[in-house]
Amino acid sequence: MPMLEIYGVPQSNFVWTARMACAEKGVPYELKMARPHTPDIDAVHPMGRMPVMRHGDDSLFETIAICTYIDRNFPGPGLVPAAAMGAAEVAQWVSFINTSLDPVCVRQFALGYVFPGTPDGSPNRAKIDPALPGMEKHLGIVDAAVSRTGHLVGANFTLADMFLLPIASFLTRLPESAQMIGNLPALRAYVERHSTRPSFVATLPPPPPPKAA
Repeated sequence: MPMLEIYGVPQSNFVWTARMACAEKGVPYELKMARPHTPDIDAVHPMGRMPVMRHGDDSLFETIAICTYIDRNFPGPGLVPAAAMGAAEVAQWVSFINTSLDPVCVRQFALGYVFPGTPDGSPNRAKIDPALPGMEKHLGIVDAAVSRTGHLVGANFTLADMFLLPIASFLTRLPESAQMIGNLPALRAYVERHSTRPSFVATLPPPPPPKAA
């Protein structure tokens, strides 16, 4: 059987999610380093975004599609509950994370630190500061959700958690978001607990390479 290949950079929260899905299922895979809008990515994703997946003659783009393929094509524990309501709740939270949480907390706030685009490389306060009120609201929503069972859906670690955990973990490393999470006891405990999970530890991305002088 051909090796499943995931293309992207490990620091991407979406690449991280796809890799966690493989680890949870026990699926061997190869991470192929590729940045957005490079030939390997553009050959699969019409918008040049990562991750993309290749498995023999099959290819997919969008993280939810890749994770669905991994879950349904390989043996191992299910990443989504079998019951209709549980499956729908996973879809609900994945959609919320992708359309509400990620745009504010990652694309606006976190990237204002990681890729500031400022002349001196200092944090881009014009991006960071307007994101803070929305971040407080969104993080409060997931704090309330995980306060019930320590997971987003039911009492088990699901695909929804694989979308949330990379983002929440990264936010604990940046000043304003770290303070917010520190003030949200359920979300703080959620990150601390699940950061010891084998699939998380095995896929923990290395620090990004130093910027050229």
